[in-house]
Amino acid sequence: MPNAMKPQPPERACARRLIVGISGSSGATYGLRLLQALKKTGLQVHLVITPAGWLNLRHETGVTDTQALQLAHTLHASTNLAASIASGSFQTMGMIVAPCSMRTLAAIAHGLGDNLLTRAADVTLKERRRLVLMTRESPLSLIHLRNMAAATEAGAIICPPVPALYQRPASIDEMVDHSVARALDLLGLPQGLAGEWEGF
Repeated sequence: MPNAMKPQPPERACARRLIVGISGSSGATYGLRLLQALKKTGLQVHLVITPAGWLNLRHETGVTDTQALQLAHTLHASTNLAASIASGSFQTMGMIVAPCSMRTLAAIAHGLGDNLLTRAADVTLKERRRLVLMTRESPLSLIHLRNMAAATEAGAIICPPVPALYQRPASIDEMVDHSVARALDLLGLPQGLAGEWEGF
């Protein structure tokens, strides 16, 4: 990848702000756990949830709208393309989409800022900030794979929440925590969810 296309490192001198997107894919628990972990970091979290993201969040986690709102500094309506996070002048350290549906991936890969989540992701890429996409789908079609390649070429990091069985997780919660921990690691953020592998 040319130097001009490389995302900025996590330690870039900018406001301690992070954008979190939750789109309409199964796996809303990853987004919820991510928000819970970020609450402990002191970061200013800007949250945007698509309508399908809200549907899955309520169905899969049982979390109420009020509970979700308490986990973010600011909740932005997905239809508000005039929100602060729609502009590159609004400094952030990056963005995580958890989970990232194939529809959202396609829109990001092709620069279709048709809602605030995809617009914020587009801004993150154009400003050379770190964008982590926790993509959720299986099996993958050639279309999905090509969109992942296109997003990667633009500077995004594809980070599917794949269980790390070598850690011998004892519960679903531990598997979720490990995937969220890896996503936070990619942004250089502290996390107390999963440690490093130190070998046998």
